[in-house]
Amino acid sequence: IVLMAIAAVTAAVLLSLDARRMRISYSVRSGIEEGSSLQSKETLMNMVLRAQKFVQGLKAALVRIDNKTYGICRETGKLIPKERLRAVPHATLSIEAKQQRDRRR
Repeated sequence: IVLMAIAAVTAAVLLSLDARRMRISYSVRSGIEEGSSLQSKETLMNMVLRAQKFVQGLKAALVRIDNKTYGICRETGKLIPKERLRAVPHATLSIEAKQQRDRRR
């Protein structure tokens, strides 16, 4: 039941993001046609890319749900706390593993 709820919420988020991406894409095309500034075009393109990356992360999370690996840290193999998954549903690392990875960079 929990997995079905997660899948349903994720599907709703994906639909919302697809609609947002379409609006942003239209804005980019409109902006180009109107000769808007380079900075505005870059900002809109960055928004589109971020939305696409987020959607890809959610789709990957759905695959992990199907594979029964959702919520398991890739580096430690331990369960990722529910609070983190609520905040970042596509997370593949626990907070500790993410912090350690960031320190190494």
